[in-house]
Amino acid sequence: MHIDNTAFPKKGDTMKVLLAGGGTGGHINPALAIAGIIKAHCPDAEFLFAGTPNGMEAKLVPQAGYKLAPIKVAGFQRRISLENIGRNAKAVWYLANSGRRAKQIINEFKPDIAIGTGGYVAGPIIRMAAKMGIPTAIHEQNAFPGVTNKLLAKEVDHVMLTVEEALQYFEKGIQYTVTGLPVRAELKQKSRAQARAELGFDDSFCILSFGGSLGAGCINETMAEVLRWHTSKGLAVNHIHGYGGMGKDTFPQKMQEYGIPMKNSRIRVSEYINDMDTCMAAADLVVCRSGASVLAELEALGKPSILVPSPIVTGNHQFHNANVLGKAGAAIVIEQKNVTAEDMISRIEALYNDRAKLQSMAQNAASLAVADTEERIWNVIEGLLKKA
Repeated sequence: MHIDNTAFPKKGDTMKVLLAGGGTGGHINPALAIAGIIKAHCPDAEFLFAGTPNGMEAKLVPQAGYKLAPIKVAGFQRRISLENIGRNAKAVWYLANSGRRAKQIINEFKPDIAIGTGGYVAGPIIRMAAKMGIPTAIHEQNAFPGVTNKLLAKEVDHVMLTVEEALQYFEKGIQYTVTGLPVRAELKQKSRAQARAELGFDDSFCILSFGGSLGAGCINETMAEVLRWHTSKGLAVNHIHGYGGMGKDTFPQKMQEYGIPMKNSRIRVSEYINDMDTCMAAADLVVCRSGASVLAELEALGKPSILVPSPIVTGNHQFHNANVLGKAGAAIVIEQKNVTAEDMISRIEALYNDRAKLQSMAQNAASLAVADTEERIWNVIEGLLKKA
């Protein structure tokens, strides 16, 4: 398929899209989702991702079927140590060479548009593209923007935001659209009843808890006690828990100590949750961290949650993310320093006994969802190309 010149700058040419973002899945997955949105409208579009050769993007981007152009960029370490002095020296060297490498990537690929999704690697690529007159946009996933996107916002043509609350941290006068964050299409394909049937669960209250692929110590510790609480009381509770890599040496041992099976008709405990779409659909309550992607999924599915933001992320952005849901009455937010097993059990028990409150939280979560995220993102991209 060739691109019509009424919408795009080069008659008869294939649309070329340069995407830059990396470091964490929170930056890479939105870039992959944006590529999918563009591909749905322009099946023949050509894509190139710019990323660090040793970051997560070096694995995830090729796995998704896209080419990766390597560029070495690193963040600066604020804590003073001999090791960090060496890291910062390397970061300075990378920074000094990043402009030249960014220009080389752009000159060789000749993109029609460049889109950044955060992470240090987006900085030199999107800044150079803007300098060279290529239409540029960034997407900010979090309620508290990252350093790179805050700097780039002054230079790009358009800023896409997941939530309106992020706007207060950018300079006034930027061109922006609240687009929401794209979620995986398969997430919405199963009903609650279908998911329960697949899991072998009945229609009882269902908890889904996890701390991400690595796991989270405080969530694992409290969920062990939650599992002991509802099993010892014989409550009608189904519970799925993913303890992650962090808990692989301790969580199964704790279950054995408490005499709780890793799997039965009401319980499924595992290191990883590989069928998150099914588990999310089945859940009545989700206990988790508050990365942007999982919150967008909670909103899209209208799931009540208890959120424990990670305190070790840049700018404490997970706390800001969680508060968007908390203030809307869609979630209970507990800072990690305040987490106790007793408090967690008390909060879950209150929701177990108050289904009207649970339903209200579900409705509030659903009200935050941006139903037409894909269309909004496409409209931004198409608008920039039309102006080019």
